[in-house]
Amino acid sequence: MEIIADTSAIIAVILNEPEKDQIIRLTTGYKEIIAPESVFWEVGNAFSAMLKRKRLHIDSIIKAVAVFKRMPLRFAEVGLEASLKISDEQNIYAYDAYLIECAIRHKKPFITLDSKLARIAGLYQIEVLEVKR
Repeated sequence: MEIIADTSAIIAVILNEPEKDQIIRLTTGYKEIIAPESVFWEVGNAFSAMLKRKRLHIDSIIKAVAVFKRMPLRFAEVGLEASLKISDEQNIYAYDAYLIECAIRHKKPFITLDSKLARIAGLYQIEVLEVKR
């Protein structure tokens, strides 16, 4: 079984954030995470923001990257045109639309910590495993 995951869910697991246990519970039984290729860059951007804000030291980030690399994650292409149509319809950034399009394309459930994104996914009849903050 596969699931689509966004950056917020991936980072929460990697950094042992309070939502980690809920994410693990919700995803029990899923063997692979699918994400648009943009998530790779979003994870890097999230880590660089943590460095910039002095939330984490580079040593911790290097360890977090090692955890990220071990995750059962498969990057999938998404349709740019379809994603931009979703972006326009929902007035969201393309990187959020890529996630919605990925879930539509692969017909898989979607996990996120972003309640707005979860609501939008529901508009497209995507099964959402929303993590409550």
